[in-house]
This record gives sequence, structure tokens and C-alpha cells, in this order.
Amino acid sequence: MRRLIMALAALAAVLVTAPPAHARAGFWAVTELDPLPATMRPGVSYTVGYWVLQHGTHPYDDYGALGPTGLLLTGEDGTTLSFGGTPLPDPAHYATTITVPAGRWRVQGVQGKFAPYEVGTLTVPGTLKPAPPQYAMQAGSEITDYWGRVKPPGFPWKAATVIPARAPFATPSGSSPEQQAGQATAQAAGQAGLAPPSSQPAAMRASGAAAADGGSPPWRQPYALVVVALAAVAGTLLVQRAARAARAAGRREPFDPPEREAREGEEVIGLG
Repeated sequence: MRRLIMALAALAAVLVTAPPAHARAGFWAVTELDPLPATMRPGVSYTVGYWVLQHGTHPYDDYGALGPTGLLLTGEDGTTLSFGGTPLPDPAHYATTITVPAGRWRVQGVQGKFAPYEVGTLTVPGTLKPAPPQYAMQAGSEITDYWGRVKPPGFPWKAATVIPARAPFATPSGSSPEQQAGQATAQAAGQAGLAPPSSQPAAMRASGAAAADGGSPPWRQPYALVVVALAAVAGTLLVQRAARAARAAGRREPFDPPEREAREGEEVIGLG
């Protein structure tokens, strides 16, 4: 029994530390910075724009649900500086204000649901030395333009074909992402001569977006598996305890000795 508990505990530890299934299936993004000043000086505040692009080419599919983004700087002595980002009107575009002391700093992009991205090394005073790309960009592919006049640096990244902007990313930013998507869908349906579809509940939209991104269902997430494993251990312990209690109760059942037989020469007196 002790070995079983230890094995289940080891399984739970592996499941907790394992990356989600969608992370192992191509769920990645890159962070690109807008052009920085030629020289960044210590103690001076700079507003830095950056882009979080899924697969390096487009905004996160579930627009508006990416999570917190920003820049994380780590000094040579282990000091860390974290700067949270603010969404800009352009899809996948953010900005943050940084103030960095003198030294050499490792710069990483914080990308919400995605793993951090290695941006490069910032020398202060000095400038940024970009890190080698973590993911190879294939030349000659089709790229969709999700933006207007303001685009990510390097767009269209050696693409052979650029597809014009598509909804809901090209809609005005005055409404919520859900309203933008609904307006774009209704407009497209009207142009096609069709009645606009009824709106779906937010829970259905969220589950559909998760399935599109290759995410696993909730019962396959590591934490759910840990709960199932612990519940199995608890159930096994309860069953064994109940079995031991039943055996102990059987041993304690009252024992009725047989009636005394009359020995030779003794009289047996019956009462009543």
C-alpha cells in the first residue's frame, strides 16, 4: 500500500510539472519590439512598444483572452525588473514604460498563456542585441494582414502572398472584442444576403476557441489528473479500512457455549 501511495505521488508530481498538451503541439508565440532609441541611458524612462504574435505572424486566435503581457529584464546579478504592458488599438500591439539601471540585462517577452520569449540582451548605456530567432520563419508562405497603417516590424516577413485584413482584427477598437466579432459577422452575412446568425453564449465561444488552439479538454489537464489520482488513493484507503473493520467485527461476534451435558451421577434440574 505504501508503494502504491508513493507511485501515485510521483505521478502527481510529473503531471504538475508537465507542460500543457497544447504547448507540446505548437502553441507558441514571439515578441517583437518596436524600434528602440539608438542609445538607452540608465535611469531614463522609455516607452517601448512590442507585439505578441502567435506563430510569429498573427494575433492570438482567442482575441482578448491572451492574458497579461509585458517585458521581464534579468540582470547579471540575478536582479529582475518586470514591466506590465497595456494593449494598444492595433491587434497584438502593446506598450510599456521601462526605467533600467546601468548594466547588461536579459530581456524576455511575457506572453500571457504562451511561454516567455527570448528577445535579446540590453546593455545600458547602449542598445539591444536581439537574440537568435527561436522559431524559423518560412519564406514564400501566405501571410494575412490583420492591421491597418501600423504593422509589426518586418511585416510581411518574406511572405510570397499577403491576404488583406480580415475581421474582427480590422474593426474599430471602440467596442469590445465580442461586439467587434458580432458586427463583422453580421456585416459579412448581410453582404452575402443571409440572415445574421444568433449570438452564442460566452462559454460556448470560449470552448470553441480552446478547441481551435489545440487545447485539451478540462478533464485532461494536469491538475484534473492530479485530483483524480488523489481521489483514487482516498477511495482505496477507505475500502481497505472498511474491509478491516468488517473482519474485526466478525471476530468480535458473541459466542454461545453449548449447553452443559449432565455427567454420570449428577442430576440435571430443569427450571420451569
